[in-house]
Amino acid sequence: MKTISALKASGNIIFECISGSRAYGLATAISDTDIRGVFVLPKEQFYSLEYVGQITNETNDIVYYELRKFIELLSKNNPNILELLNVPEDCIVMKDPIFDQIKIEHFLSKLCKSTFANYAYTQIKKARGLNKKIVNPVEKERKSVLDFCYIRDNKQSILLTDFLLTNKFEVSNCGLVKIPHMKDCYNLFYGKEKGYQGIVRNNANEVCLSSVAKTEQPIAMLYFNVDGYSSYCKKYKEYWTWVEKRNEERYKNNIAHGKNYDTKNMMHTFRLLHMAEEIAKEGLINVRRTDREYLLRIKNGDFEYDDLVNEAEKIKSALEDFYDQSDLMARPDMDNVNKLLIDIRNEFYKKNLNYAK
Repeated sequence: MKTISALKASGNIIFECISGSRAYGLATAISDTDIRGVFVLPKEQFYSLEYVGQITNETNDIVYYELRKFIELLSKNNPNILELLNVPEDCIVMKDPIFDQIKIEHFLSKLCKSTFANYAYTQIKKARGLNKKIVNPVEKERKSVLDFCYIRDNKQSILLTDFLLTNKFEVSNCGLVKIPHMKDCYNLFYGKEKGYQGIVRNNANEVCLSSVAKTEQPIAMLYFNVDGYSSYCKKYKEYWTWVEKRNEERYKNNIAHGKNYDTKNMMHTFRLLHMAEEIAKEGLINVRRTDREYLLRIKNGDFEYDDLVNEAEKIKSALEDFYDQSDLMARPDMDNVNKLLIDIRNEFYKKNLNYAK
């Protein structure tokens, strides 16, 4: 049982709901529908080496957690998992009565101060990461090793490609020999029909060396900026992977409001921080947001990035006092949590003697 279709056919799902923006009340016309659920593995598979912790679709819009992993994440006060215990009734697709034994008071603790705030701050980093990609696009034509090779020319350096062009040298007639004790520096030799290997071979990520007679004299010293090339390759891959996978509608929206940061990520920063504050003050998780209008204004780009970061810092700082004064337990009681997990699993297996294998 490793696919969603097999899971649905098994009858082992004990909870399924609509989550994400539709549960928060923040959905727009282009919002996806996220599905989350909980299932119990068949006994034979659970006790075997084939434990499956979660089952997802390709886009991760649909995720089902095995009971043990679900309880484990709850015990760690994972924000995305805790909220599943209080999704609005209109978002619940199905719920086995056995799931009602998993109550939020078993898990809600002062750990939320850090889990919600830390998750919120990852959203800030993601939001600013978009700014870097918008402002610093990477050309589609990929640079090569040659673009990071330089020739010492009197008191300055020039690009190898410019040096070759100026002197009308063919790169295939070049040969390199490493200079001892000088990192990434090479003697450059030139000559036709001498069997030199050139500078780089078949789009390799490093220069290639040649066998050169001791009587030959170098025409120049070449420096290969290895660190610069490695950094460029990483940036190139990250940028074009992002272009390939980005949500075009979301990207166009971020471009349209002209703030150059991902407003959806920033919206979730404040949703998480507000939820953390509510947990400390009220001892509950409000999934359907009462601050909807404010959050949508953030998503629409009505605020400047730096102003939002400053406001987030104030809220995060205030959380210290709220949680110090809270009656929440320090962390979930793991003895009770383990007993709950065992009881639910045993009850499920007894109730479903003909569970799918």
